[in-house]
Amino acid sequence: MTDSASDTSLMDRRALLRTAAFAAAAIPIASEATLAQAKMASQSMGVLPPDAVIINANENPLGPCKAACEAITKILPLGGRYDRMGELNALTKEYAALHGLKPENVAFYAGSSEPLHYTTLAFTGPGRGLVMADPSYESANMAAQISKAPVHKVPLTKAYSHDVKAMVAADPNAGLIYIVNPNNPTGTITPREEILWALENKPKGSVLLVDEAYIHLSDEQSVVDQVAAGKDIMILRTFSKIYGMAGIRCGVAIARPDILDKLTPYYQNAMPVTALVAARASLADKDLIPTRKKWIADSRVETLAWLKTNGYKPVGTSVSNCFMIDTGRPAHTVIASMQKEKVYIGRIWPVWPNAVRISVGSPEDMASFRTAFKKVMDAPAVASNADLKTGPVGVTHDKFLS
Repeated sequence: MTDSASDTSLMDRRALLRTAAFAAAAIPIASEATLAQAKMASQSMGVLPPDAVIINANENPLGPCKAACEAITKILPLGGRYDRMGELNALTKEYAALHGLKPENVAFYAGSSEPLHYTTLAFTGPGRGLVMADPSYESANMAAQISKAPVHKVPLTKAYSHDVKAMVAADPNAGLIYIVNPNNPTGTITPREEILWALENKPKGSVLLVDEAYIHLSDEQSVVDQVAAGKDIMILRTFSKIYGMAGIRCGVAIARPDILDKLTPYYQNAMPVTALVAARASLADKDLIPTRKKWIADSRVETLAWLKTNGYKPVGTSVSNCFMIDTGRPAHTVIASMQKEKVYIGRIWPVWPNAVRISVGSPEDMASFRTAFKKVMDAPAVASNADLKTGPVGVTHDKFLS
């Protein structure tokens, strides 16, 4: 190939990447924050009062650990620059080594919503469907609507785990099978052996996407080792949950290099230097995961025990920082009534219109939740037109979240 032809080919590839990146930039990426804010917008909540109890977005009220805060403070004077200090390379190498991977298996993003969105766009389309559980995290479904892929929603099992056999059978031409473990919104586990079965029996050419955003909150073993084994799998992780960095934005996609390469045309944002140093400091804090896991579990277990004792109906057995309650009435009305008590709880999944998700907050948050929830549930059910309000993208709230 001549130098001129080589240069032309290079320019063509760059133009293709720019076109794909611009297309991606025009596509709304749904994150936990986006979906929680959409619910608040649909109910015209506006700015929340300073004494509000906010347990609607699976955030960690503890925030970043002390070491992460100190690392952010130290690097702030360099915040006028992009990462010229090698922080991304250092974090990538440390994270890979921690999980028995090679650096080329790891790609960092500003949160895990970006790679979830891009993976769906990359591996689904009109002839390549998305298979997911119902209910489960909505973002992949929304991205599949953009890629014009058929979406196959498979009900959870009676134990509220992913029905992996039904999911594998749902679409012989599936491009992507999406498993969230622990699941969002139920907080329930799909056993590792069932995920491995799905990996070995999925349609040829498809990718298994396992979202482990909440894995550190459970005792379940990750399937990240399957990446090192070279399987057709991608794992998503985030620093938003147990690490308390939801507002700082740091997530990671873990896969074979050729799978990660499929996301490259959509990847466009430089990582915030604050997120990079905070993530490194968080990984170095060996007490962070066990300490926070227990803190969240204690608050969750106490609240679930109270709910059962008082005759309410939690859905399944959550091991995460969220759980669902079957309210026995339209859940929109419960959300609206809780708002009047200054307690802001989560959203609704269309398949279960009477159930609402609750995020696990501090012990004080959950005490306020229990008081308000009993007051609301002791009162007669009231009508609500919250589901007719419009969301931030000009469509009805239920459509935005379905």
